[in-house]
Amino acid sequence: MAKSSADDAELRRACETAIEGTKHKVVLSMRTVKTHGTWGKSAKLGRQMAKPRVLALCTKAKVQRTKAFLRVLKYSSGGVLEPAKIYKLKHLSKVEVVTSDPSGCTFTLGFDNLRSQTVAPPQWTMRNTDDRNRLLLSILNICKDVLGRLPKVVGIDVVEMALWAKENKPAVSTQGNAQGGGSIESAVTEAEFKVNVEKELVSQAEEEDMEALLGTYFMGIGEAEAFSERLKRELQALEAANVHAILESEPLVDEVLQGLEAATICVEDIDEWLGMFNVKLRHMREDIESIETRNNKLEMQSVNNRSLIEELDKLLVQLSIPSEYSACLTGDTFDESLMLQNIEACGWLTTAMRGLEVPSIDPTYAKMRAVKEKRGELQIIKSTFVTKACEYMRVYFTSFVDFMLNDKNYFSQRGQLKRPDHADLRFKCRTYARLLQHLKILDKNCLGPLRKSYCSSLNLLLRREAREFANELRASTKASKTPSGWLESFSGSAQNVNSADSSTISDAYAKMLTIFIPLLVDESSFFAHFMCFEVPTLNKTGYNDNANDDDLGIMDIDENCSKPSKNPADFAALNDSLQDLLDGLQDDFYSVVDWAYKIDPLCCISMHGTTERYLSGQKADAAGFVRLLLGDLECRISMLFSRFVDEACHQIERNERNVRQMGALPYIPRFASLATRMEQYISGQSRDLVDQAYTKLVSIMFVTLEKISQTDPKYADIFLIENYAAFQNSLYELANVVPTLAKFYHQASEAYEQACTRHISMIIYYQFERLFQFARRIEDLILNNVAPEEIPFQLGLSKVDLRKTLKSSLSGVDKSIAAMYKKLQKNLTSEELLPSLWDKCKKDFLDKYDSFVQLVAKIYPAESVPSVAELRELLASM
Repeated sequence: MAKSSADDAELRRACETAIEGTKHKVVLSMRTVKTHGTWGKSAKLGRQMAKPRVLALCTKAKVQRTKAFLRVLKYSSGGVLEPAKIYKLKHLSKVEVVTSDPSGCTFTLGFDNLRSQTVAPPQWTMRNTDDRNRLLLSILNICKDVLGRLPKVVGIDVVEMALWAKENKPAVSTQGNAQGGGSIESAVTEAEFKVNVEKELVSQAEEEDMEALLGTYFMGIGEAEAFSERLKRELQALEAANVHAILESEPLVDEVLQGLEAATICVEDIDEWLGMFNVKLRHMREDIESIETRNNKLEMQSVNNRSLIEELDKLLVQLSIPSEYSACLTGDTFDESLMLQNIEACGWLTTAMRGLEVPSIDPTYAKMRAVKEKRGELQIIKSTFVTKACEYMRVYFTSFVDFMLNDKNYFSQRGQLKRPDHADLRFKCRTYARLLQHLKILDKNCLGPLRKSYCSSLNLLLRREAREFANELRASTKASKTPSGWLESFSGSAQNVNSADSSTISDAYAKMLTIFIPLLVDESSFFAHFMCFEVPTLNKTGYNDNANDDDLGIMDIDENCSKPSKNPADFAALNDSLQDLLDGLQDDFYSVVDWAYKIDPLCCISMHGTTERYLSGQKADAAGFVRLLLGDLECRISMLFSRFVDEACHQIERNERNVRQMGALPYIPRFASLATRMEQYISGQSRDLVDQAYTKLVSIMFVTLEKISQTDPKYADIFLIENYAAFQNSLYELANVVPTLAKFYHQASEAYEQACTRHISMIIYYQFERLFQFARRIEDLILNNVAPEEIPFQLGLSKVDLRKTLKSSLSGVDKSIAAMYKKLQKNLTSEELLPSLWDKCKKDFLDKYDSFVQLVAKIYPAESVPSVAELRELLASM
């Protein structure tokens, strides 16, 4: 029997994929062919209109009941199944087998919810009657179980379908080859084919189907007894025919039995032969396994022997010392011409010693006596070589530096400043740089004495160069010494001469830094890498103008060396060595600073700015001593400048002892000259230093000014007015560009205004004391909550008293105003201040008199007093 498409697992999976996401469960899927016909006229079975389709019975579970569907799927242009149409089985009303098809494989399904009943429903043609019966039985069972009813069945015998279901009750197994070659089994369950005929005959619909079935038989017999008798006779005839057929086939059965007996004898003989062959094959298999085992052992032994020989050869190569390397390592010659051989020997020794250590050699070999002895021998060779090489390098450094010290051409001489040149020294050192790296690898403790020897030798050279350079720098700089006193320093024509001399002195100090600071930084960098300190490469400073100098970095000595790491211990050791290398050089820098300070203290400003600029450029860790040197220079310069400022403050304070000071003090205009020169020296970041000096000097000036003014309170305000005015006049231009001076300028302006106000009020009250005293008494009563209408009844404040006060104060007011002007003019030593003070005096007098007039109009409304306008005209005419 051909395989049914209902058992095709691939077809079922394709159907499930096509309806994925609809929550429908595929119960049965079968291939079919779709054709069309018309009502009353069956369509031909020609295949010109046939279309391949797949019918899938599906269910969808709900909470209260289960729904059943019949899905029609078609093939797309790519051969993939896709949904075409869906029918609800609850609307299935009729199942009809087309009688025009002689094979009985074509049927139609009638649904009562179709919109157009004039068009014939599609006809479905199965491959065989088994597929047809299987599909129809599945539809009927689902309708009965899910819907509780059966559709009308036309053109097929229900009893015949029940018999077919019983015959096909056992599970049907189908094999389907997948990609993995596995089998897919599908079973037709008993429930799928079971039809309960008794229940069907009971229902009315089934009774109608049975009547239709019986109506298809035309026996010509009208009574049931006759029909039953006929069926019995046919049954007897069939049984007799079966018995006759059995009797006729007896000879054939005997012949088959004889053949089976002969075949059984042959099978027994074959089984006996196979048993004998099996024993012989088992013995042969055991022999073969024994031979293979012996062969494998021999082959493994041969491989192990070859590997052992190779390993021993490699070990012997490691244990042997090449003669050329042995001669270099045990000799004591370290000339420049033989340095390449010495370096190669060091490289071989380092590699050989590492090769005999456990990480590089098998632990088993490391315990061998020969390896231990060879390791001890290499240690002796290493110690001997390191000792000789270090002693040679120590003597070499000392001798070469002594040679340079004895040659005067390396240093500055009279009339000639010599830039230090260490190109020859560094070239010689570079010859042995790679050797020092190997020495550090062989014995990291051997570099300590070498570093000290190098530092002590080079320190002598650097100090000699700095001392000679500083001496010649001072000798070649022509400058006249300024007076030591501050008050005497900035008077007369000496200012221009001092400015020129100070510029030369500042340039000399800057030249000292320009030559030696980059040299010291480069020496620090060269020493750090030449002596194998693991520190990062120094950044080149922007002020190194020695363009043709030798390459100071030696990082290219070994291109394969690892990137240096920031090791705090190495940094500490480096800083200690740099202290030994450069210690003592600060004295020569201090001598230049002290020399410049003695010539002109204001040079400290420009020197401080130059030092700060160089200090800000030092960022590398290996130049730590240079930063310390610059920091000490900055502190020393600041200390010297502070000493100068303190001396100036002391000279200002000595003015306090003088009695009866008149006019502007002499240090005020001289401070303006000092500030002008200080601004000329500012460069770089020295603004803070100058601002601090300004703050200290001006504060002392103002405090001293206040103290001197208290010695004679009668003339205190005039003294303050003249001095604060002189301070503002002398610093007006500088205050516009210097924020610190601008702050003190505003402070002086406020003090000036306050002194003017006090002095002018004193003059006004001196001339018009009775008038304004009368107004003050009225204001006091108002403040004590006395009603305005009660004030005229107070003692001394009556209208008569008012008239007397006006007469005594305002009669001859022009003379009183003239007296005010004379009194204001009397004690002023600076005539240029008089116009502004007189204008202020007139304004204050008018303001006070205006307040008096308003007060009188409020308290004494009936009294008449001279108006403010009259007095203003009088003041304007004078």
